[in-house]
Amino acid sequence: MATSEEKTELVETLKGPRYYRVRLWGYGGEAAYMNINKETYDFWKPVTEEHGDSDLVNYAVNDDPDDYDFEDIETVPAEADFLTEDEYKYPWYEAPGEFCHQNGVEFGSARIDVEEVDSDDYMSNHVAEVVEGGDLNELLDKVEEESDFEIEPKDWGEAELYSEEGDYVVQFYSSEKGTFFDGIIETVGEFDIKKLKAVINEYPNGEDIVDGLLYDGVDIENQGGDTNGKGYSASVWSNVNE
Repeated sequence: MATSEEKTELVETLKGPRYYRVRLWGYGGEAAYMNINKETYDFWKPVTEEHGDSDLVNYAVNDDPDDYDFEDIETVPAEADFLTEDEYKYPWYEAPGEFCHQNGVEFGSARIDVEEVDSDDYMSNHVAEVVEGGDLNELLDKVEEESDFEIEPKDWGEAELYSEEGDYVVQFYSSEKGTFFDGIIETVGEFDIKKLKAVINEYPNGEDIVDGLLYDGVDIENQGGDTNGKGYSASVWSNVNE
């Protein structure tokens, strides 16, 4: 004989699928981490230490050297031109020396919206609000605590995410605010927050970024977001003990 839980699931199945849109928003951004050689490091490190990152940012965001508008350097010597390869200057987000790429909302600032919609179409219509502007970390902590820690709603990602980091590194960062994740899931019955899991990775700059969401063990496809740029920054560092 079927249990009450099984009977409920059967009834919900017969009702047909339900659809929910899940959004993550807050502060985050896109970053590229690039391995560079010592000559490149020896040029840019003193510049950024003495004058800040404005000239390095200017170099990275302008594809054409004629558009450079440096404040403290005259030009970029060949040994420091790390985005150029075979006479082609790559955009910073497609850098030839990149070993790690980051794009998402910072976990500590992430807010979540969940709304029921009438189909799995991107332009589907609103049916009902389920979660509005909830703090993602707090919601997942609550799930963990209420399950007596039997449910693990946070997946801290890949340990080898940036295993190819070399001795000398440049990071370029585009800071953004807005929606970083927007996906629709199909469920049997109502949305259950206990079935939601966030995939979080710590990146070389120390930020914890939400790289994905799962519902009931299945990846939710991110159909894109809508963010506004808040500015650029750049850093140079060495992993060599000198």
